[in-house]
Amino acid sequence: MAEVVKMPRLSDTMEEGVVAKWLKGKGDKVEEGDILAEIETDKATMEFESFYNGTLLHIGVEEGDGAPVDTLLAIIGKEGEDIQDLIADASSEAETSSEKDEDDKSDDHDDQQSEKSDDNSGEFPEGVEVVTMPRLSDTMEEGTVATWLKSEGDTVQEGDILAEIETDKATMEFESFYSGNLLHIGIKEGDSAPVDDLLAIIGPEGTDVEKVLSQLGNGSKPAQKSTSSEAEKSDTKETADKSKAQDKSTQKSSSSDAKGRILASPLAKRIAEEKGIDLSDLQGSGDNGRIVKKDVENYQPQQKTKQTEDQPTQEAPQKEAPQVEVYQPAGEEAFEEVKNSQMRKTIAKRLAESKFNAPHYYLTIEVDMENAMASRKQINAMPDTKISYNDLVIKASAIALRKHPRVNSTWKNDVTRIAKHIHIGVAVAVDEGLVVPVLEFTDQQALTQINGNVKSLATKARQKKLQPKEMEGSTFTVSNLGMFGIVEFTSIINQPNSAILSVGAIVEKPVVRDGEIKVGNTMKLTLACDHRTVDGATGSAFLQTLKTYLENPVTMLA
Repeated sequence: MAEVVKMPRLSDTMEEGVVAKWLKGKGDKVEEGDILAEIETDKATMEFESFYNGTLLHIGVEEGDGAPVDTLLAIIGKEGEDIQDLIADASSEAETSSEKDEDDKSDDHDDQQSEKSDDNSGEFPEGVEVVTMPRLSDTMEEGTVATWLKSEGDTVQEGDILAEIETDKATMEFESFYSGNLLHIGIKEGDSAPVDDLLAIIGPEGTDVEKVLSQLGNGSKPAQKSTSSEAEKSDTKETADKSKAQDKSTQKSSSSDAKGRILASPLAKRIAEEKGIDLSDLQGSGDNGRIVKKDVENYQPQQKTKQTEDQPTQEAPQKEAPQVEVYQPAGEEAFEEVKNSQMRKTIAKRLAESKFNAPHYYLTIEVDMENAMASRKQINAMPDTKISYNDLVIKASAIALRKHPRVNSTWKNDVTRIAKHIHIGVAVAVDEGLVVPVLEFTDQQALTQINGNVKSLATKARQKKLQPKEMEGSTFTVSNLGMFGIVEFTSIINQPNSAILSVGAIVEKPVVRDGEIKVGNTMKLTLACDHRTVDGATGSAFLQTLKTYLENPVTMLA
């Protein structure tokens, strides 16, 4: 079914966006994570990525044109899909919204006139800005502060990154659109809140924050400026805010001020989830009280202990073991509840889906690594050249996939999609779990290129700098635990791949050569296959080819 992409709210004050440039054209294929367009907000021009896979069927806002937030931006679906009803529905919603906005403006004007005659004692101090949880994607209903990059009391400049906010799609940095001091953080690191909830307060140093929070609870608004021009600006802001509140009425209610602005950093949320940190336990140091990356990294969890009840002890005869009777271990049973990170949740979900949906079976083969070890030694003897055994396995797997394309496939219910390209994913262990960066067109890379690219991707993974596009598109996966001394193991298939290769350690052991027992070096390889796409004979043939390449590396040149 086609998916409607709406104009996103990319800043807390954004009411309208302008499409500066489309990076995809109508009819183009779109993958999740692809940059669709560059959108100009009231503060900056930002890249907007797709959260769907399919074909770009319709563009609702042309380059250079502007449109209000939540207006139809594009439609992504299957090629040839009928989308006329979706376009008609979007047009109808736009007309209804326009009429509603006119009514809201009229009501807002009357409200403002009434407000002007009220006592100013309930208004915010001058210069105070309330930041609310922003809508960073068109489907975002709730955000989690992964990390605060600013702390309460810090000085904030317009453009500073306040926090990293995790949406339903990604972790994104959220910048401040105001200058001042971070007076209050409304959402702690690891905590989640609906869009438009109070995220932070920015204002002059010395502002009575408790009074502002109290006024927020009473629905107060920032004080109007003294000069006529400033008053007009304030009136304009209040009118826009009320209109925004009306637009949000069909979504989640806001506990913040009428401006409904939220600043948050998706990256902070992601890191907090990965580390199992509850954002509610953190104090944000970012702009407008947003939790930023350093807040998560510097957070020291408090260990929750549980005092156990005294356990009754049985009296033993003194003759048997008086020492045991005398010794009574003293201590506390303690547990630490670590919040599951977003990465851990995603790993659990995807591995469970793979294990329970794809019928796994396993094939194991033992490879004589004598020639491979000799070849690696000769290659590493060359100046400025270094490769690992894992590089040899990856290269050999890529070439073997050429001869056995069925292993390089994906199950699609009605069809089996056989990839003509070879993108091998390499499993990399990180503190929070497991990531699989992808070596594109692996069969075309030399051993030294594979070595350099694997090191670069592994370093990025451990530094949490991998981009989503660097972890997408694999057609086969290699997982190596040999460096940990693991001789043999099985892996769960990394969907949508049809197979994953588990690589064990090289073991020195007695082997039979030419009828004689000699000391040799062998390595076990286990191939996990999806029986829907790879039959036993196909998987076995692939392993035989792979064994040939590894036992005689020179054959990879043929």
